[in-house]
Amino acid sequence: MRTSLKPPPPWLRRFLLKVIDVASRPLCEDTTSDPYHVNFRVFVEEVKKLGPCNVLELGARKSTIRSHFVGCKRYVGVDIHSGPDVDVTCDIHELATALSPLDVRFDAVATISTFEHLVMPWKAVLEINKVMRPGGLLFIATHPTWPPHELPWDFWRYADGAFYGLLNRATGFEILRCNSGLPCTVLPLGTEQSTVGILGQPAFMGISVVARKTADARPDLQWNIATREIIASQYPLR
Repeated sequence: MRTSLKPPPPWLRRFLLKVIDVASRPLCEDTTSDPYHVNFRVFVEEVKKLGPCNVLELGARKSTIRSHFVGCKRYVGVDIHSGPDVDVTCDIHELATALSPLDVRFDAVATISTFEHLVMPWKAVLEINKVMRPGGLLFIATHPTWPPHELPWDFWRYADGAFYGLLNRATGFEILRCNSGLPCTVLPLGTEQSTVGILGQPAFMGISVVARKTADARPDLQWNIATREIIASQYPLR
């Protein structure tokens, strides 16, 4: 029976992590053409083909993507907190109710680094479907691997297969593109023997998906639970 590895003293551990950080820089890849980024560019081009249209951004506070949609008919930024580029303040889990006063269906919906912060992404998908017109385009970018952030509202990490569970015929979507990207490696820092050999195996820090709304979600798909019924905390406001 193999025993666990003996950990180094803290000072040596910190030193070795610094060495690894510096030594790994020559291994970095150019991610300009990474599928994670390419999918967003494809999404933007496909939205432009729709002509003047209504665009919705989820998680819009301090976002930088609004400039990609200059000339759209209407652009609405949504976030759970008010701030720069936020037009409507609401919880995405209650999106359809919050946007109902606008009386508009959106041709395109984009959200970047937001889905990992949604405690009920399956409910969010149903809400997004409600505010989109049939044939509308959806772009989601989030993370398969990333350090915990915006705590305590950091709930999920996504592999490619996760989106086929969220965006499908039942929820009213068809996936057009789905790719992991931003390559990385996982460096185990525990002593468990089972983690030996993980370093160097393929891993990714980003995933992006482009989908089309094909129909309204099935009416029997309901999740009538408010966020406050599940967690008492709030997304942190820095």
